[in-house]
Amino acid sequence: MAEKYFIKTNFDLCTGCCLCQLACSMRLLGGYNPHRALLRIEHAGENLYHFPTVCNQCANPYCANVCPVQAIRRDPATGAMVVDHEQCVACNLCHRYCPIGVVGVDVELKKSVKCDLCDGAPRCVAACPTGALELAVGGEVNHG
Repeated sequence: MAEKYFIKTNFDLCTGCCLCQLACSMRLLGGYNPHRALLRIEHAGENLYHFPTVCNQCANPYCANVCPVQAIRRDPATGAMVVDHEQCVACNLCHRYCPIGVVGVDVELKKSVKCDLCDGAPRCVAACPTGALELAVGGEVNHG
C-alpha cells in the first residue's frame, strides 16, 4: 500500500488568473494553450467566482474501470491514475464515464490525457499564486 496524492482545490482562493492552466499546458504540450490544459476553471457569477476542477485521482476510478485496453493505471510512486499512450486506442470511454469530465482524448495527440500529478510535483500547484490548488495526501491506495 502507498499514499494517494491528489490536488485539493480551494475555490474560494481562486482568482481566475488561469496561470495553473498555462503551466499545465506548457508541460503537456510544450506551449501555452489553456484550452488544452488538464484542469478546468469554471467562471461564474459574472466572472466573480472561479471553480478549478482537476482529476480527483479516484480510489475506484471509472476511467480505468471502463478502459477496454486497460491503458489507465495507478502510478505506484504518486498514486495518480496515468494513461499509457502506447496502449490507448482513443475510444474516449474514459471521458464519457468520468463524473467530472477531466479525462479524454486530446484533439492533436489523438490519445486520452489526464492529470498525472506531474510525477509528484504538479506544475499547476507551483504556478498558483493564491494557494487555490495544493498537493494533498488522501489516505492509502492498494496497488494490487
